[in-house]
Formats: sequence, C-alpha cells, structure tokens
Amino acid sequence: MHTKLESYPAALLELVFEANTAAKAIPPLFPLSSNVAVNPFLGQTGETLAATAARLARVGGARITPSRAHWADKLRAGEITDTDLLDAMSAVKGDRDTLSLQYVKTALENDTADPKALPTVAELAADVSGVDWPGLIEDRIGVWAASHFDQGQALWQQSSTGGPFSAWREFASRDLTPEIQGLTGFCAFVAGTNRSHWRAIGRASDQLGVTTDAATTAFHRWLMTLGGWAQYGRYLLWQAELEGAQESTVTELLAIRMVFDEALFHLYEDQIAARWAEVVAAHQSPVSPSRDLVIDAVLQEAAERAQQRILSDRLLPGKPHRAEGRPDVQAAFCIDVRSEVFRRALEAQDKNIETIGFAGFFGLASAHKIAGSDVTERRGPVLLQPGVTSQAAEPTQADLGRRYTARAKRAWGRFKLAAVSSFAFVEATGPLYAGKLVRDALGLGGKATVEPAPELDPAISLDARIGIAKSVLTAMSLTDNFARIVLLAGHGADVTNNPHESALHCGACGGHAGDVNARLLARLLNDHDVKLGLRDAGIEIPVDTVFLPAMHHTTTDEVTLYEGDVPQGVATGGFRQLKEWLSAAGSLARAERGQRLPRAKGAASVPQRARDWAETRPEWGLAGCRAFIAAPRHRTDGADLAGQAFLHNYDWRRDDGFGVLELIMTAPVVVASWISLQYYGSTVAPSLFGGGNKLLHNVVGGIGVLEGNNGAPRPGLPWQSVHDGSSFQHDPLRLSVIIEAPREAMTDILARHPGVCELFDNGWLHLIAMNDEGKLAWRYCGDLKWTPFSAPSDAERAIAAE
Repeated sequence: MHTKLESYPAALLELVFEANTAAKAIPPLFPLSSNVAVNPFLGQTGETLAATAARLARVGGARITPSRAHWADKLRAGEITDTDLLDAMSAVKGDRDTLSLQYVKTALENDTADPKALPTVAELAADVSGVDWPGLIEDRIGVWAASHFDQGQALWQQSSTGGPFSAWREFASRDLTPEIQGLTGFCAFVAGTNRSHWRAIGRASDQLGVTTDAATTAFHRWLMTLGGWAQYGRYLLWQAELEGAQESTVTELLAIRMVFDEALFHLYEDQIAARWAEVVAAHQSPVSPSRDLVIDAVLQEAAERAQQRILSDRLLPGKPHRAEGRPDVQAAFCIDVRSEVFRRALEAQDKNIETIGFAGFFGLASAHKIAGSDVTERRGPVLLQPGVTSQAAEPTQADLGRRYTARAKRAWGRFKLAAVSSFAFVEATGPLYAGKLVRDALGLGGKATVEPAPELDPAISLDARIGIAKSVLTAMSLTDNFARIVLLAGHGADVTNNPHESALHCGACGGHAGDVNARLLARLLNDHDVKLGLRDAGIEIPVDTVFLPAMHHTTTDEVTLYEGDVPQGVATGGFRQLKEWLSAAGSLARAERGQRLPRAKGAASVPQRARDWAETRPEWGLAGCRAFIAAPRHRTDGADLAGQAFLHNYDWRRDDGFGVLELIMTAPVVVASWISLQYYGSTVAPSLFGGGNKLLHNVVGGIGVLEGNNGAPRPGLPWQSVHDGSSFQHDPLRLSVIIEAPREAMTDILARHPGVCELFDNGWLHLIAMNDEGKLAWRYCGDLKWTPFSAPSDAERAIAAE
C-alpha cells in the first residue's frame, strides 16, 4: 500500500512536484486505434520557440528549427525578404539587442552544430565501460512495457496489478539480462527498492545528488530517454485528467528509469562521479537560449511572415459571382485542409453549389458504440469530454450475429498465432492463403460494409435535441436560406496495411472517421419534431430541405452517400444530379492531388494507391498545412489555397455575444495547432518527434510502432508522411490563424482563456484579424495588444530615418 504524500518529508514533496512537472512536459502518445495529432511542444507552450529550443537541446539533444541552409535557400530565392527579417527581429522575444540585419544574414552562411543532450549516468557508464548501457536499458524496459501496456495484441500478458512500478519490480527482480551484461546484483538491488515509486525517486535522487533545482530538467531528460513509453503514460494521464481522476504512470516510469541509473552509479561511481557532478551542475543552471537559438527563431518568424504576405495576396481574387436566391446544394465538410481541394472542385461544378467548413465532429462529441461491440469510441475532439452517447441501430439478432462472427474471428486469429498451433497452421492451411496474397498484392480487396445507422441515446429529451441542433446550426453560420439538399460530409481514409490509418482519419473525431458524426447530425436535423422546435427558436428549415449524410474518402476523393438514412417519404429527386457533381469534383481533386504523389500516373491511379498494401504514401494527409481561416466563404471562394488551409465558415455579424467565436478559438483552432505542430515537429526533429521509417515498423501492443523489433514506440508522423524521398512535402511553419471578427472580441476571449492566449503570446500560433473588406488588417503581437498587419518595424523606421 502506498503511503500518502502528506506523510513524506518536505524535500521529497519538492521532488514529487518536479516529477509531476516533468511528466507534463512530455506530449501524449494516443494509441493506434484512435491516433490523433498531438502538439509535441504541449508542455512548453508557456515558453518561446528559442527557450524551448534551449530546453530540448539539453534534455533531448535535437534542434527544433530547420537548418540555416534551408532558410538561406529561401532568402536567395526571394521567398524571404529583408523586410521579413526586420519584422521578425522586432517580433522575436529574447536577447536580440546586439542583432542586426547584416549579422543575421551573415549567420546564414554557417550552420550551427547539432546540440547534444546532457548525458545520463548510463551514457557516462557506457563511455568508461564500453557496454551499451543505454541500449540495454531501452531493451529491458521495452520488453517489460510491451507486455504490461498491451491492449490485446499479446496472447500472454504479465501481471499488471499494483501499477507499473510494482509490476516492473516483479519483472526486473527476476530478469537476469542486466546481470549477464555486467550489472552485478541488479535483481537484488531492484527487490530492495521501496515499493513506493515516490520513495524510489527520492532515494535515487539522493544517491545521485540530484537537487530540486537540478530535478527540473534532469527528470525531463530521463523521461525523454523512454521515448514513446513515457508519452503513452502521458496519454493515460491526459485521459485521467479529462475524467477528473489521478494517474501516475509517467512518474512510475521515471522511477524505473532512475533505478537503472542509480544501480549503474554504484557500479561505476569511482570512474564517473566527477563527470556526473558536472552534469548535475549543468541541470541546476537556468534554461536560457543562446544567441544562435534566437537567430534561428528570427529566421523561423521571418519565413512565416513571408508566407502570410503571400497568403494576403491570394485572398484578394475578387468576389466570385453567385446566383441570387436559394442554392441547390449546401455541402458541409470538415475544416481539414484536404477538404479545401475537394470544395473548390465541387463549387466549380455549378454556381448554385455552396460549401461550408465546420469541425468534422459536427458539434456532436459522442461516446459511440459501433455495431456488435461494447467498446466505447470517443468520436470527438480529444480536448473535450463526450457530450452525448450513441450507438449503431441494429436488430438484436443481427447484433448477435456480428458478435458471434467477431468471436470466431478472434479465436481463429489466436489459433494461428499460438505457440504450438501456429506451426501446424502454416503446414496445413498456408497454401490456401495464396489467393488472398495475390488479391492483396493486386489491390483487388473488396470494400468495407456500411455500418448500420447510428442513433443518439433515446434518453436525450426533445428539448435537449432541439438545443443541440440550434447550437450546431448557429456555429455553422447556417440559420437561413437552406438549400434543398444539405450535404453533411464527414471524412475518413481507406488504406491497406497501414498501422497509422487512424492518423489519416478525422482529428476532430478522436482519430476515427467522421461518418458517425455526420449521420447523427443528419438524423437529428431531419427529425420532424426537432424542425418544429427550431422554428420556434427562430430557425426556419423549409419542408423540402433534406440533410444527407456522407463520407469523403480522402485517399480516393470518392464520396459515399448514406441515402438509406434519409426518412422515408422525403423527396430525393436531386440526389442523382448531386452524385454527378460529386463524381466530377472527385476527378478534379484526384488530378490535383496526383501531381504531388510519388509515382502517381494521373488521376486514375490515385484510388489504386489506397488498396496497395505496399504503398507508403496513399495520400499526403495534412502535409503542407499552414493557415486557419475563420470567415464567410466568399472571403476565400475563388482562391486556390493548394490544400494548405483549414477553412471554417464564420460570420461574426450573426454571432450574438461571440459565443461561436469563443468556441472556434478554444477548440478548432487548438486542434488545428496540434496538427500543424505535429507536422512541424516530425519534420524538424524526427529523432525526437517523428515516427521513423515505415519500412521498419512493427506494431507493439496495439499502442504504437517500433522501428525494428524492440525499444520504445515512435511517436509522431512516419518519415514517408512528410518527405517524398528527395525533398520535404511539409514546409515547417507555425500556423497562421486568420479570423474576420472585431479585435476587441478576440482580445476578450484570449484574456479569459490563458492556455489559448499563451499559444499566441509565445509565438506557437500567429493571430491575424481580417477587416470588413476581407484584407489582413491587424496582427496580434502579444500581451493582448495588436499592431497593423503591414506596419513597418522599428528597425525599418530607423533605417528610413537615416
């Protein structure tokens, strides 16, 4: 039984605080079943880019900005100008007083050396012994953790009672591998540790001389060596915090890692004590960015301002002509950048087609149970707790049939993989799989069956349903002039042999496809009683308007219509024309996307890539994302944004009290920032935040992928998701958020949401206000202040005065 924290001495309580702080400096790793983009700098948003670069250099040994050569090429090509550099020098926080334009440009001629993390005890011991102790530790923790955290992949699992630290003590006290490699007496050493992981951390800190001041980054450093295991622990903590519970996996993993170094220190103390004392002293020093790191931050800022300037020019194509009166179709898509390409293609089919951008969970964050399962899937943003519950609507007998089939499939799978029967299985039935192998190799697999229509919990009252419907329509800025067909299109990816499939699904749907959410909303809005209630609430939906759920398949740009969800008796005469428009739009979108895909031979070859089990790049996902625009569609209509912008419909004139604006700034913007910064981190720091090479991936525990056979799961995006083999397909830029709304309203929201405000104050996001003419007019400059978008910098004024 663990002792209550209140009984611990004050010195240990201080270490507990530092350990919990270090735990939150680690980004979460969501499991493969619901993999969503995560901001790898989530624990550093209270710092600037330069300060974070200094911190991660110390604890992770990686740079988090592109090389100087990358920026030098852009400067030579004219993409970055002297004005951009001057503006950036004025904006970047830090020791820039001695910087000049010429100094920064001269710095581009020589790249800086890659940083080296402060060494752990294991690394110092490896230096003096020639034994790869860091590798051994990674291996032994990996072997134990793969079994302990397994989510059903393993046939046999170790006991996990008592928490991770207790389970590891049981494992490590019998694991002779470290002793065979030379760590004499390690089993007994582990058995002698306190059962409380906090006391184990306290003892290790005392033995290693790690003071409270040193613990801040020393603990962070140890957790970084655990890679994806620490990040998975952070995921468990994230989920617990959403539910108001407590979770200690990350700090228990920290204790495990420190016990290894404590044992190694006892073995090699005479040889490494002096060097280790220097490391501890370095950990005690404040984290402060060097001049080179400030210059790197200036170059990053300059590149982002250059792209904002280019985007400003693209958003002035003139207002396209639109027919007066009621549109034939209004098609609502997720704000995901991939939909921008398809929306342009669909709008090009007819002037009476309007498209709408809205968060892909369609305002219904649901705890959903699919057909034939009791597993609850969170179909909503990971930032939010589910607000409703839902399940697939299916007759009892059909549901039982699904469950029996699933059980038989699981039993057959276990028979194939079991220790003894697997050999007989290969001998007896292996040849029967030849046909399947041929079909898979040629991409001839059949399409997945359509899930039964989902339904909201019947216990949700009519008044509550009307309230939900009104909130969603208001947030979509869709409260009048309804088309005859309102298409609600979620999105998902159809891929084969891809562990990261869920990462290509809808980030706003918890890493699942958006079909369930679209179908739930369509069913809600097609409900006669809900429509009557909306009329009383001031939203008049014409009797001939039908809400048609659909799913946009981003790998193929095909659209599935769930016509069976439409209530009987509703006129569907326009569906045939809609299908023709969608088919033509899909052809245009595939032709545009195919130009970027390696080895794609025109638009016709794009769907084949989704069925090819050897294809490492079935699509580019959100690679290239760089802007988020919340404004009426006519501000971006006609502009080719190259699939690089999240487009959210928003009309502040319809937003009484700015409740919708607050929702956009605190939910979709934050989700988009996670996506943007995951692509950024996977590009600039692949060793820390990238998923590694797809060709070497092995799934571990259903949690993540190993790059090889053992070790820690690789977080982030695989290299093939950001690089085409010769060059990057994602330009590492922090997201520019552009909103057409009064500055005063945005300032008020930032003042009430400090967590969102620090993203903008510390430069992880840019915030730009669009004026009533559709021009980028004001730039948020931190501390709840704004400056004109095109205002000259202080440096430019000084030059002009000369």
